[in-house]
Amino acid sequence: MSRFRRTALAAALAVATATLSTAVGLSAPASAAPPTAAVALGDSFISGEGAGAYTPVADANGVAQGFPGWTAANNNAFFCHRSANASLHRANLPGIQDRFNLACSGGQPHDIAAASSARANGRQVAAQLDQLRAVGRTHDIDLVLLGLGSNNSSFTFGNVAEKCANRFIADAWTGWWEFWAYLGGPVEQKPCTDADLATAAQWSAATAETTSAVRQLLTTLREIDADGQHRIVLQDYTNPLPFDLEARFHEEDSRDDTRDKFRALGAERYAAGCPIHRASLLPGHRFSQGLGTLVKSTRDTLAAEFPGADLVYLNVQRAFDGARLCESGTSPAGTLATPIRLQDSPPNGVFVTSLSGKDKIAIQRIANTCVSYFQTCQESWHPNAAGHQVLGQCLTGAATTGARSVACVRAGDGSITVS
Repeated sequence: MSRFRRTALAAALAVATATLSTAVGLSAPASAAPPTAAVALGDSFISGEGAGAYTPVADANGVAQGFPGWTAANNNAFFCHRSANASLHRANLPGIQDRFNLACSGGQPHDIAAASSARANGRQVAAQLDQLRAVGRTHDIDLVLLGLGSNNSSFTFGNVAEKCANRFIADAWTGWWEFWAYLGGPVEQKPCTDADLATAAQWSAATAETTSAVRQLLTTLREIDADGQHRIVLQDYTNPLPFDLEARFHEEDSRDDTRDKFRALGAERYAAGCPIHRASLLPGHRFSQGLGTLVKSTRDTLAAEFPGADLVYLNVQRAFDGARLCESGTSPAGTLATPIRLQDSPPNGVFVTSLSGKDKIAIQRIANTCVSYFQTCQESWHPNAAGHQVLGQCLTGAATTGARSVACVRAGDGSITVS
């Protein structure tokens, strides 16, 4: 019997069965419920940046992009860096059958409803809401993990980190009398201040931008989730650096970072993963706390607008307590964040782990490689695989809590509590 005749016969039998069921008053068999899904949206702290094991990513045309090489354009979809070790995949989520990581490193509020490629320096991926709609056609979306706000049209995490690290490196290797050697004037060498990281006006604009994007997400979920039952976890950010460096990183060769030129100390902190002025640390933590305020404000505003929505604010600012870079003398070993790591030119995948003995010309060349090929250094100061394992525990708690706002805290013994 041909395939066509088998199909026709099956169709005829289905019609006959339906007719018989109607005639005798039997109900038609219920269609199977779609599988449940958890979905991750947002930026690098959600996509799995820093955790390795990056999977191919479909570009805006639906073509899967694997690793294109270190000298490829940074807007390649692969550099969304969606990791198999991301917190979404490490969390214990009872009742969830499938998981979809749609987040993208460098993602901004713009990228939620519009294609990332439509903005400067965006990656070649479709709007995250379009990717979410595709999941909704085949799955019942029960959980959404969202990390949004650290990148926006006013400031980005990458630019903030680059600014403060570069100031330290310039201060360590370049004397004031050498400014003349640099085209364009003096090289900024002062520690970062609060105003260097984000102004009040920028915080206000970033909050409004983030809130608008999440509002679009909630509206879309109402449209595509048939049963209307889904929890949205809005996660904030954890700082990879401590409030102060461990004592061994305070000075080297009888010089601290308030002196002019402290190359030995600069090399020591770079090797440990924390090339930063001590005076920049507290402004950095206030910046992280500001991101938490931004995320919580977004959650609270939209909870009032969507009274039936299941919105949970997940504070992870203390999730790495005791295991941040340079918080102990063994750093970067045993930490939960990736150290700053650069490659020399041309980039070939070999990271520079020591700056000892290098002069300012070599330092500038290495730093410029990151500028030209940002993918070579974009993992820096992000949660590593162990860090995403911890964030997965945080998500586990947030997915099951009855509270609308919870904090994930790491104790001295390494245990994690969500309350």
